[in-house]
Amino acid sequence: MSAEDENTTPTNFIRNIIQSDLDSGKHHAVQTRFPPEPNGYLHIGHAKSICLNFGVAEDFRGKCNLRFDDTNPEKEDDEYVNAIIEDVRWLNFEWDNLCYSSDYFQQLYDYAIALIKQGKAYVDSLSADEIREYRGTLTEAGKESPDRNRSIEENLDLFARMRAGEFEDGKYLLRAKIDMASPNINMRDPALYRIKKAHHQRTGDDWPIYPMYDYTHCISDAIENITHSLCTLEFEDHRPLYDWVLDQVRTDSHPQQIEFARLQLKYTITSKRKLNQLVTDKHVSGWDDPRMPTISGMRRRGYTPASVRDFCDRIGVTKKDSFIEMAVLENSVREDLNEHAVRVMGVLNPLKVTIENYPEGQVEGLTAKNHPQKEEMGTREISFSKTIYIERDDFLEDAPKKFFRLSVGREVRLRYAYYITCTDFVKDENGEVIELICRYDPETRGGSSPDGRKIKGTIHWVSAGHAVDASVNLYDRLFTHPNPAGCDDFSEHLNPESLTVLTRCKLEACLAEARTGIHYQFERTGYFVRDSETDSLTFNRTVTLRDTWAKIDKQNQ
Repeated sequence: MSAEDENTTPTNFIRNIIQSDLDSGKHHAVQTRFPPEPNGYLHIGHAKSICLNFGVAEDFRGKCNLRFDDTNPEKEDDEYVNAIIEDVRWLNFEWDNLCYSSDYFQQLYDYAIALIKQGKAYVDSLSADEIREYRGTLTEAGKESPDRNRSIEENLDLFARMRAGEFEDGKYLLRAKIDMASPNINMRDPALYRIKKAHHQRTGDDWPIYPMYDYTHCISDAIENITHSLCTLEFEDHRPLYDWVLDQVRTDSHPQQIEFARLQLKYTITSKRKLNQLVTDKHVSGWDDPRMPTISGMRRRGYTPASVRDFCDRIGVTKKDSFIEMAVLENSVREDLNEHAVRVMGVLNPLKVTIENYPEGQVEGLTAKNHPQKEEMGTREISFSKTIYIERDDFLEDAPKKFFRLSVGREVRLRYAYYITCTDFVKDENGEVIELICRYDPETRGGSSPDGRKIKGTIHWVSAGHAVDASVNLYDRLFTHPNPAGCDDFSEHLNPESLTVLTRCKLEACLAEARTGIHYQFERTGYFVRDSETDSLTFNRTVTLRDTWAKIDKQNQ
């Protein structure tokens, strides 16, 4: 990494370790990996790990592999593999090698045989309940299995018969022979292989036994010559086992495991098991529901790769778990969209306005900027006519003094158009205002008055005869509790108002041809993107124009 890179790249304890290893000559190149299990869709917590592993490799001119930890075939699927590949690429990262733990099944098996021959592993017939009983507690040592002292020959025979598919699931385990009195429970003869006669999406029915994660992970790292194995803090107590396995099997390389704090975001959950429960129990429409913290859900909601990467940079990499405010995430996407989103006008809760002194049948073309600060984004033409729609919230029948929008006798500026004054309104049989009667000042075209009078209120609008009908999805936090994962039943804290669907929205005519992936700012309302999963004209609100989380957090204190 050059001096210029060092000045622009945020530092953290992991980068400091890597830099020290390079400076000392311990390593001459950096090799990392991102190793998800394909048993669900990636979420924002995985995004942090992706950005860290791929980002470190990029910054130090190294390499990063994408490796699927596919050793639990009953829960894994190619659907998840393909979704993970799409998510990583969406974040604008590209791997050097696409790998699978299943690529190494034969090598892992051969290493296990070597451990047996060294007297470092044995086949155990204890049941799962018995193993838990024998393991001991944090304050009491475990006790050795009766099978711990099988002969090497008997262990080799039983393990070969496990491999041949001779035994039913659960009959035997291959366990490491380490120390049943270790203060670290992970070192009390952990399981290395279990019998599982399950069809594997890549290897089919070739293997009736599958290696355990703690055994597979470190050896896979070593086979791929990973220099720095970056993982979250829950694996810190597993590091001695990581090192023990590599010391015993004597691989050519010995990666260094380094742990960092996982991402914990308020008002959401980042457990794949619990996210799967939300999908299975139909609390959400799927893994890509825009309320979900999955990368696919965030993409559908309108988050950008740049905003997610910026968020991961902002929260940093630490050794201490902490909860991140949702406002930090939303500020990242808000700042990105403020720079790049096309400005348009959309009326979400329309109220009809008739301009009584505007010529009948006349239509004007007005010029509107696509971005107020970026001339290069150009302009568009919007139509103005006698009948328009404004937001219902922009009118009050009995308005207080500091209400600077429409009320009878009050004047406002229509964005890009004219000054109008409300003279009357019409109610329906239920007493609801359904139409405003207004007059316009033809001398104020473009939004300014030749007499210099000051207008405090500017509102958005659309021409009734030119607007397109659309639905809009407004999203709120999925949970009402700031830490739903810490509750006895997280589903009890689902927010019943997490989704509001507006079906009578009136939008600028140009949005009839809106494409998915193009971001828009509906002026005065928020940032929106066309929904990618519906054929109808439907927009998802990505984020509001201003931070709304400070008020929510204060209410929950």
